[in-house]
Amino acid sequence: MSGKSGADTMPTGTMSGTPQVLLAHHLKQLKLPTVLREYDKVARECAREGVDHPRYLLRLIELELIDRERRTIERRIKAARFPAVKSLDTFDFTAIASLNKMLVLELARCEFILRRENVIALGNSGTGKSHVALALGLAACQKGLTVTFTTAAALVHHLMEARDEHRLLKQQRDLQAVQLLIVDELGYVPLSPTGAELLFEVFSQRYERGSTIVTSNLPFEDWTSVLRSERLTGALLDRLTHHVHILTMNGDSYRLKQSAGQRRAAAARAEQNQATTETVDPDTSEITAP
Repeated sequence: MSGKSGADTMPTGTMSGTPQVLLAHHLKQLKLPTVLREYDKVARECAREGVDHPRYLLRLIELELIDRERRTIERRIKAARFPAVKSLDTFDFTAIASLNKMLVLELARCEFILRRENVIALGNSGTGKSHVALALGLAACQKGLTVTFTTAAALVHHLMEARDEHRLLKQQRDLQAVQLLIVDELGYVPLSPTGAELLFEVFSQRYERGSTIVTSNLPFEDWTSVLRSERLTGALLDRLTHHVHILTMNGDSYRLKQSAGQRRAAAARAEQNQATTETVDPDTSEITAP
């Protein structure tokens, strides 16, 4: 007997496994999937280029870090529950003349979130308020910040459901902890008195603790029609607008313009296709279809 304890013995298969199998096992344990996937390819590249071992390791670790950051951003985006992923690159600022483009680009740096300031986008339906809110949410995810997206109606529904199931405090703590809360479409659906109070509590608890983006099709003076109480509306606006950036987004419907443009393009394509398939009879000069 060698007298070695179980703690001193090698794991089963350690001596008999090939180096590649052992390396794969260890890299999985260390949670380095990119290194596992790329080490052989990078080794061949470095051998061809005459790259030394430290630089070979540096390339591998840089690839792992880049891939890890990408996966982290993907998890943040998934956790935010965006209905769609939108960026400012695809937003047509020329369609909404009233929108301050420089302010939006400044907000996309996300420093307002670190300062716990709010953003309110006001304008009629279809002017891109949700697009801008989603784009700012995406920028926040890319900068390592936590984001939650919801509509006002859905938020109130979840709050009332949580209250009925005796988990309202947890729901409120979760909403308070997120660094950026996006509440879309405030004003589209009137709220019950209880729903309005629950929504007010969310904004009140986040006051100077986190940033909130709100989009609404109603001017401030009409918010009472949604919240059903002048007192509550005043208190809510007092908290939301204390540290706020207001985006004015009035104009023709952005969506209707896009839809009309798509219909015109489709009609033009159909007309062009018809013209290319029609032929003229040389004897009668009549236009005939194939």
